[in-house]
Amino acid sequence: MKKVRVRYAPSPTGLLHIGNARSALFNYLYARHFGGDFIVRIEDTDVLRNVEGGEASQLNYLNWLGLEWNESPDKGGDFGPYRQLERLDLYTKYANELLEKGLAYKDFREDSETYAIRFKVPSDVTYAFDDIVRGTLKFESKDVEDWIIMKDNGIPTYNFAVVIDDHFMEITHVLRGEEHITNTPKQLMIYEAFNWQAPLFGHMTIIVNEEKKKLSKRDKNVIQFISEYEKIGYLPEAMFNFISLLGWSPQGNKEILSKENIIKQFDPKRLSKAPAMFDKDKLAFINSKYIKKLTIEALAEKSKIFLEEANIEIKSQKWLELLVTVFQDRMNYIGEIAELYHAFFQHEFKLSDETFQFLKENNSLSLLESFHNHLNVSDFQVESIEDAIKQSGFDTETKGKELFMGLRIATTGDMHGPSLPASLALLGKEKVMKRLAHTIDKLRGES
Repeated sequence: MKKVRVRYAPSPTGLLHIGNARSALFNYLYARHFGGDFIVRIEDTDVLRNVEGGEASQLNYLNWLGLEWNESPDKGGDFGPYRQLERLDLYTKYANELLEKGLAYKDFREDSETYAIRFKVPSDVTYAFDDIVRGTLKFESKDVEDWIIMKDNGIPTYNFAVVIDDHFMEITHVLRGEEHITNTPKQLMIYEAFNWQAPLFGHMTIIVNEEKKKLSKRDKNVIQFISEYEKIGYLPEAMFNFISLLGWSPQGNKEILSKENIIKQFDPKRLSKAPAMFDKDKLAFINSKYIKKLTIEALAEKSKIFLEEANIEIKSQKWLELLVTVFQDRMNYIGEIAELYHAFFQHEFKLSDETFQFLKENNSLSLLESFHNHLNVSDFQVESIEDAIKQSGFDTETKGKELFMGLRIATTGDMHGPSLPASLALLGKEKVMKRLAHTIDKLRGES
């Protein structure tokens, strides 16, 4: 069996878009699952649209996502060069060969010696191919007019160059977006003209937004560039996991999957024929799961930059680790830590009718008095606060919901929340003792 070789071939015209990232990732998965090679090739012939740093940006964010490639402009390989502008002689050679065979002709500009080269589309030919995703697709040659393979400036058109590149790079499979379906018959014409074997094609369905409309770069409700996800604190492992589910489904119901597991499970037969919906909530959920897997030390390190950008003083490493301990279960993305910090420290302490009723119904006064006494003599570290909670429960024979919810209400005003000892240590002794005294006074006034 021929070794699997697939490619991702971006234009250096901008940032890595979610749709292009999916194309790259599915090709990567195909290669790795079948023990093949993943090649990155740069299609830079649209000179006017190329942007400085475009190629570097593409490679940088493919690398950030965890896609390792075997051959590329930066890595080299036996099938280079890997930029189209460095392969112009090859395109010219084969365009001229088509002219010599009578399969193409010169299309002169009016009153000019310069000419483009057009491919002569055969009459009454049916072009059919078995699409990996969609099954057999057919096109009639009568629906395609003679088309330009080389422009008059010596630059090849996409549909000509891509065939030359894929053939000489020995590409065996091409996974790409469905917008390329109509390009396929033109490419098959070139393969047949040279009597070359075409690769197997697979055209993935479009990505739609939550309104079931095709995801457009103008859609401001969806973050669409990978660089922006990195910027606000999404994790590359989570992005890899989420993007893999855009048009492919693993076996079973489990969706939080490691990179290794996704590669192992990847089966082109499970590529969807239905549009893939970009579910923002699902992405946030997946990312939150990966954040929960981080060690406190790792999360603290990743959180630093976002706190610094928000001009939040990091008092000490211990304080930082305490902060992320409190917020780890609440974060959808790491950049959210600044918002959570402000909400936590600017939260107005207030006992609602519901929370105060809970304290009254559970006769919490003696519990709070005991807790106040134990906290007052503690050094107010997480461990000593934990001891104070246990001792207060023991003193007043209170446990479970009555113990933890009663103490949480009396010190934070909330019935539910993150770790109570960590939250109180973060709030600080002065604030907690003041809130506790206020609650005790209010309960005493009711008794």
